[in-house]
Amino acid sequence: MLSKSLIRLITSLQHKKFRRQHSLFCVEGIKSILEFVDSAYVVDTILATPSAAAKLNKIPENIKLVSVNEEELKKVSFLTNPQGALALVKIPSSNDISITDLRGKHSLVLDDVQDPGNLGTIVRTAEWFGFQQVIASLDTVDVYNPKVVQATMGSLARMQVIYTDIETLIQDQAIPSYGALLEGESIYETDFQLEGLIILGNEGNGIRPILLSHITQAVTIPAFGKAESLNVAVAATVFCSEIARRKQTL
Repeated sequence: MLSKSLIRLITSLQHKKFRRQHSLFCVEGIKSILEFVDSAYVVDTILATPSAAAKLNKIPENIKLVSVNEEELKKVSFLTNPQGALALVKIPSSNDISITDLRGKHSLVLDDVQDPGNLGTIVRTAEWFGFQQVIASLDTVDVYNPKVVQATMGSLARMQVIYTDIETLIQDQAIPSYGALLEGESIYETDFQLEGLIILGNEGNGIRPILLSHITQAVTIPAFGKAESLNVAVAATVFCSEIARRKQTL
């Protein structure tokens, strides 16, 4: 049975302030929870219905398992249709970025991406194409937002998402930076070299003007139709796919 204090705690985690205060975030769904159990993250508590708990029989003994019924789960779930289980996972300590983290590979850099679904999809896409990390501006939506976590479909358990001042980052790194812009060199003709920062901007405003002067190369995805622009998550997919394809031919 769920206590009132646990209900208050879980429901408060929809807000970034309380996620940071308690150093906890929520993961829902058996598959995603098991991926976090098998990751470097620390799973604190799992709430599960009897049918879901039967599929979680391999979880370590140090994880607290709370049995709930479907009505109780609905009270705390962030989903319209709860998936039988919800876990409280500890937020890890922040990681510092050093030049050694960025050398010899390409990293996605997000400038003020605000939609949780977009960020979650980008994290999932980046993992699919072999990227090791996503770097986000300090004003990008919180990766531990329940909607972001859900959209990653478990990829967050393995992907590193780092928040930093990206203007300083771009200035300090002696590696090329490629900005996704409406006007620039075609992505299919751009030499992405062996390392670099792939910068994608805000859904409505694109990359901030203050960053443009620091970008090595403006890159565009050519349009073959009449749409005004691409969704940022779709643009990230095209960039990840093209860079991964190039690496396969080296």
